[in-house]
Amino acid sequence: MWHILKQIVRTGILTEPAPAVTDADRATVQRIHQDILDILGQALTIRQVDAGSCNGCELEIHALNNPYYNIEGLGIKFVASPRHADMLLVTGPVSRHMEEALRRTYDATPEPKLVVAVGDCGCTGGIFGEGYASCGQVANVIPVDLAVPGCPPPPLDILRGILGAVRQRTGTTGGQ
Repeated sequence: MWHILKQIVRTGILTEPAPAVTDADRATVQRIHQDILDILGQALTIRQVDAGSCNGCELEIHALNNPYYNIEGLGIKFVASPRHADMLLVTGPVSRHMEEALRRTYDATPEPKLVVAVGDCGCTGGIFGEGYASCGQVANVIPVDLAVPGCPPPPLDILRGILGAVRQRTGTTGGQ
């Protein structure tokens, strides 16, 4: 026990400092949240599906729930069941083992449903492409309304993608 405590004291803090937060970033996040609520007039519920990713995109999606972005505080919620979802947020190249599960999740989501493919793998198949173990991009399995490229895309880009899909479906325009 003492050996571990001495090691901790000797090593010190190794974490990196928190990123600088600018007022422009805060304003962008608030505007995106308000736009979604203005367009929908209600909360947006999202079912996130990992169809075979490396979990890089999931880390960025989980960051959306932290206090900085606080999407749940503004009416955007992640749900456990596709039956309660308005939108599917799909990451990764679709593995052959997840192909049927993704189709069933899509079918279980009530109309009108939105699908957003997140990350390079979800948009194009990424470095995995199509092969014996991979169906490739999400659009090869289910219809996709909007794709958010990046490896992984930052949370702000994912928020913009969510807003873009909502705007596209409702026919609403507006600057980002």
